[in-house]
Amino acid sequence: MELTKNARIESTRITMADHGVLTFYLDLEACGWCCSYGGYCIGKGYLGSKEFSGDRGEGLEAMMRIMDVVGVDTWEDLAGKLVRVKCEAWGSPLKVIGNIMEDKWFDIDKFFKEKQKE
Repeated sequence: MELTKNARIESTRITMADHGVLTFYLDLEACGWCCSYGGYCIGKGYLGSKEFSGDRGEGLEAMMRIMDVVGVDTWEDLAGKLVRVKCEAWGSPLKVIGNIMEDKWFDIDKFFKEKQKE
């Protein structure tokens, strides 16, 4: 079973807090539920680190693909935008985000699995 719902991107985050890597998130909300989308590494480092690395090109590409699907030029412009989301069932991880009007989708899990094969 696949569920497709509309949601609003409430906020965006790029953070290196608590895990030693730089990650990105979209915080989504709709009709009584909320969740975070993302959490993939785009760089390595933490506050006080001696070394930082931004060699995670696939993470940056994922961010660009999300921006393309939603239709914005900047990461900050994602906040407030309406999107469609797909998941297998309530409570399952949210892996697919789509444009609210066009048949344009991004499956983050599939994207990173394909990148690992390369």
